[in-house]
Amino acid sequence: MKSVTINGSKRESVGKKATKALRNAEMVPCVLYGENDPIHFSAKEIDFKKLVYTPHAHTVKINIDGNSFDAILQDIQFHPVSDRILHIDFYELNETKEVSINIPVIIEGTAPGVSISGGELIINKRKLKVKALPKNLPDVIIAEISKLEIGQKIYTSDVENDDYKFLHSDSTVICQVKTARAAILEEEIEDEAAEGEEVAEGTEGKEGTEKTEGKKEKPSESGKDSSKSSEAQESKK
Repeated sequence: MKSVTINGSKRESVGKKATKALRNAEMVPCVLYGENDPIHFSAKEIDFKKLVYTPHAHTVKINIDGNSFDAILQDIQFHPVSDRILHIDFYELNETKEVSINIPVIIEGTAPGVSISGGELIINKRKLKVKALPKNLPDVIIAEISKLEIGQKIYTSDVENDDYKFLHSDSTVICQVKTARAAILEEEIEDEAAEGEEVAEGTEGKEGTEKTEGKKEKPSESGKDSSKSSEAQESKK
């Protein structure tokens, strides 16, 4: 795993007033934890840019007043409004002890379920937490999707490695290909249109039958007149 170097100075005072003064000077208060007593130090805020504002995972080499420590970032606090770094905790590495760290997931390849079948790739996990010896920590975790069809998924069990173990269940989904929403909506619209046409045709047929049944033949005026004249002749007789 790649490493980032941080140059710091040991803090003589850890009170609120001293901490505020450090932040005003664009310095970040930090603590290094390990097997020995915690070390309180500070470093320039700009030096953390490559460590914090990146999608990649790194170990850290911390230089404090002539002493060097290998560590990993354990916790970080940001200002809720300005998003500036308020505090960072580091954990010192021991080559004989395993550590836990979040590793970014890299998607490689093109899923035929997307490129051919028109599906949609859903990324469920962009980082996975692993546990390993410092020397075995990976830079990234590769998820190969070149054979992924619609409805198929890649699980943590599919990307297992002997150098580290995942702190997730084997059934944890990393990514999957689903039917595209546009395709689903299009099918629903077509189905609704087809149903509408069937309803319309049924309504027209029903209305035509009702009109035919409701239309009765009226006796002609000539028929009425002839009937009246016949009745008159009978009365004269």
